[in-house]
Amino acid sequence: MTRAAEQTNGGGCCGSCVNYFTSAKFLLYLGHALSTWGDRMWHFAVSVFLVELYGNSLLLTAVYGLVVAGSVLLLGAIIGDWVDKNSRLKVAQTSLVVQNASVILCGIILMIVFLFKTQLLTLYSGWLLTMCYILVITIANIANLASTATTITIQRDWIVVVAGEDRSKLADMNATVRRIDQLTNILAPMAVGQIMTFGSPVIGCGFISGWNLLSVCLEYLLLWKVYQKTPALALKASSKIEESELKQLNVQKDSELKPTEGVQLIGGKDVTVFEPQQEKEISCSARIAEPFITFRDGWVAYYNQPVFLAGLGLAFLYMTVLGFDCITTGYAYTQGLSGSVLSLLMGASAVTGIMGTVAFTWLRRKCGLVRTGFISGIAQFACLVLCVISVFMPGSPLDLTVSPFADIHTRLLEGQPLPTALPADMSEISLTAGMHNWLNRSSSVNSDLEMSSDSVPLISVSLLFAGVIAARVGLWSFDLTVTQLLQENVIESERGIINGVQNSMNYLLDLLHFIMVILAPNPEAFGLLVLISVSFVAMGHIMYFRFAQKTLGNQLFACCGLKSKAVSNDSPPSNTSTV
Repeated sequence: MTRAAEQTNGGGCCGSCVNYFTSAKFLLYLGHALSTWGDRMWHFAVSVFLVELYGNSLLLTAVYGLVVAGSVLLLGAIIGDWVDKNSRLKVAQTSLVVQNASVILCGIILMIVFLFKTQLLTLYSGWLLTMCYILVITIANIANLASTATTITIQRDWIVVVAGEDRSKLADMNATVRRIDQLTNILAPMAVGQIMTFGSPVIGCGFISGWNLLSVCLEYLLLWKVYQKTPALALKASSKIEESELKQLNVQKDSELKPTEGVQLIGGKDVTVFEPQQEKEISCSARIAEPFITFRDGWVAYYNQPVFLAGLGLAFLYMTVLGFDCITTGYAYTQGLSGSVLSLLMGASAVTGIMGTVAFTWLRRKCGLVRTGFISGIAQFACLVLCVISVFMPGSPLDLTVSPFADIHTRLLEGQPLPTALPADMSEISLTAGMHNWLNRSSSVNSDLEMSSDSVPLISVSLLFAGVIAARVGLWSFDLTVTQLLQENVIESERGIINGVQNSMNYLLDLLHFIMVILAPNPEAFGLLVLISVSFVAMGHIMYFRFAQKTLGNQLFACCGLKSKAVSNDSPPSNTSTV
């Protein structure tokens, strides 16, 4: 009997493992890991390639960053609308193929340019090489737009369908996907950076192209398996009116079964439901105006969402220099931190980011979804207080009497080239020797940046990074909260366009933060940028607090120990629910 019981238990354990590794959830994780790994490698490498191509100048990289941000800002709603109007499998497969094919083609063009750059310079007075640069940036931008479509359809729609009606499962899946993002964000640039350091840019281009060629086949197969294992993915709301009627029936049924459950979003905006119109022959002018109408309707629909303030609060967190992008790492280097130390700090930020995903799932079970965002916001802001203190500590170069453009004026007088701002995609370059060498070259241009840890007290920069790293726990927990609020409260037929506009909002605030740095580029003004950044973070969390107050009212500060009541009562109702 004992042996039989052991065999039964062993067989049950093996069966459970097999079931998990063949489940739609795990296959979705695996496909996302492959996609994110390739995506992170490409985002890191393309910036380095553009720097190498243009003679160690950052001009092409800056142009690429602006084109990418501007494209998502303008086309985010249109991409989301395309996601909504087509079947899930078609959207996922099309965006996957376009993204990987663009990266492969771009890698091949870059290999040709690296190998024959000298010959291309002599043809047509260098115009052929310039056309190659334009072609690379254009194709890379197409790859990024396809990546945006993939993110919207997989992370904002497929996950919701695979999780079904289980909100706890949805929270766990969101957290797992974000952990994958955190790990690949650190490991993928390190891997491709080593290949480029010990090999060459040509080898790096070939490796990334080959990876995407193999990866696209496996990802395509995984998507098909997930689609087969989840029949609900084949069903998609065809119109807003049908889904609205269905949601009303569900709300009425829930109210009959559970009359005490559900909290109405006080003061929530009514979402307009349009009656289906008869199809008419579309004129040429109407086709031309259609993208502009979609753009307008997308932003109007986003504004009318009951979770509008929560989404806007998340977007405001992008208006900050308190992250591990090129701005903060460049400032840290001027304060005496080496490239190896910055790499360790970025690794620590990834660890705290993963801790934030764990905190999200625990807080949601204990306190409910809306309260989790409120607590996460308080935690993030409390940690950023250290950054505010660092501005006034010894070692801080804060000096508002120094003109922001003093260094530019000096360079113009001396006939030196002007520095070019780095886009967000360069944030990971400090992980490799290539970025360290670039920083060394940059520091040799401006002698004021040649500082050592002996000449600059490290207490200020230490407090700054302590606050930034600790705040990642609250940041990623808050990000997951808003993500799930959008997933749960945006109707299925609008998920794509609403999340597309949300991406546009994020890019808009990110662009504003780079404009802010351009207006105050010197280290003496970085303290002022820190104060402005913390102010925008505070405004974002105030918006979320207002949303939470409308949703929960006086129950916002209720004891988090009431697990069942908190979890079931703290989410805004559907757009068509009634009091």
